Amino acid sequence: MRPGRPWVYGAAITLLMVVAVGVQVVRGRTYGDTALDDRLLYLRSGTVAAKAALSFDTLLADVYWIRALQHFGNDRLRPNIPGRFELLYPLLDLTTTLDPDFVVAYRFGAIFLSEPDPGGASRPDLAIALLKKGVRTTNRWEYYYDIGFVYYWNLHDYTNAADWFRRGGDLPGAPWWLRTYAAVMLTKGGDRQASRFLWQEVLQRPDTNEWLRNTAQMRLLQLDALDQIDILRRAVSEFQRRTGKLPERWRQLVAAGLLRGEPVDPSGTPYTLNFATGEVNVSGYSPLHPLPTEPR
Repeated sequence: MRPGRPWVYGAAITLLMVVAVGVQVVRGRTYGDTALDDRLLYLRSGTVAAKAALSFDTLLADVYWIRALQHFGNDRLRPNIPGRFELLYPLLDLTTTLDPDFVVAYRFGAIFLSEPDPGGASRPDLAIALLKKGVRTTNRWEYYYDIGFVYYWNLHDYTNAADWFRRGGDLPGAPWWLRTYAAVMLTKGGDRQASRFLWQEVLQRPDTNEWLRNTAQMRLLQLDALDQIDILRRAVSEFQRRTGKLPERWRQLVAAGLLRGEPVDPSGTPYTLNFATGEVNVSGYSPLHPLPTEPR
């Protein structure tokens, strides 16, 4: 390096990184899915990446975050490709090593990892690992909240969920309602009332972004659908008790006075009725499909 002109080299590195991001965007717009179907990750060590980045580690973190978004979006649209979401955690790990304060990468990355197939990677264990890394580096109460949520919603582990909510609530500056979450987990763990409580809190928080707000609204509609399915199942059981057979169509229950009309889910899509088993569910065409698996 020529003495006295370090700014030239710094500016050159910055320009190259910006151009690299621009090229990725242009490739995505020009070639579609094939441009994003890059399964190779040249650097997997965050420590090595941080050393290679010199003083531009936060800028390189943005580059890896963009690539994580591209990888997630591309694989989410292609549910049958091999190695689906295999680079998601390594990319998020690199991003958060380069920039330990990258809150969005921790929190959104955990959602991408924990969401069940086909919408996400179905890896709540990796979501928790990513968030625990955030706890070790910055100890933000939001990460405790998110870990508790993953334990609750994805793993149905109410004891661990309560523990993380309680620990987060004990941090300086944490909101009071984290302690109420812990109480809900311990007293009502696993029921829909607790789920509604959590998702309504997400919906009402002023810092909730549009994407997470839409997710919360969808989850609340799914919970409403589960309540409605319970009512429909009771109607099917009553019809079987009266007639000795299962109904083949909804209109039979309407004619028997058990329903007012053919039922639709909260999205307006008709429910399905399996005439062989009497099982009621949301349609595969419903935006609420698949419903979350509930613990027994």
